[in-house]
Amino acid sequence: MNIEGYEFPEELLYEKNHFWAKISGDGNIVFGATDYFQKMAGEIVYIELPVKGAKVEQGKSISSLESGKWVGRVFAPFSGEIIEVNSELEDSPELINQACYTDGWIAKIKPSKKDEEIANLIKPGPDLEKFIKEEIKKNAKK
Repeated sequence: MNIEGYEFPEELLYEKNHFWAKISGDGNIVFGATDYFQKMAGEIVYIELPVKGAKVEQGKSISSLESGKWVGRVFAPFSGEIIEVNSELEDSPELINQACYTDGWIAKIKPSKKDEEIANLIKPGPDLEKFIKEEIKKNAKK
């Protein structure tokens, strides 16, 4: 799905802080930053990866990243435990810019409340389109 030049794969779920989530076949969650996030941030130069084994809460900040423009936060799309991090990002944080939906994934979560929290995420379609257009308009004023 393309919304005003930003790509949003149809098979993913999205949260309001501009992170995507993919439910894997094993029920775990892979997540990362959206195309909109990485384009707004500019070139990502550093990421503090979440800590493996850390307990995280949906919508809460779990680490940070830096671009040439600013320092931003990484938010958990689901509550649970971090079971894996993309250690390639330590040496190559620019993977978030180059391939945010594939090689630039950030971490994997073993969800603790998946069934109830999935309703808090945005599915591709009219709701996502409306949300992103509002975000574009809001950020254009800054």
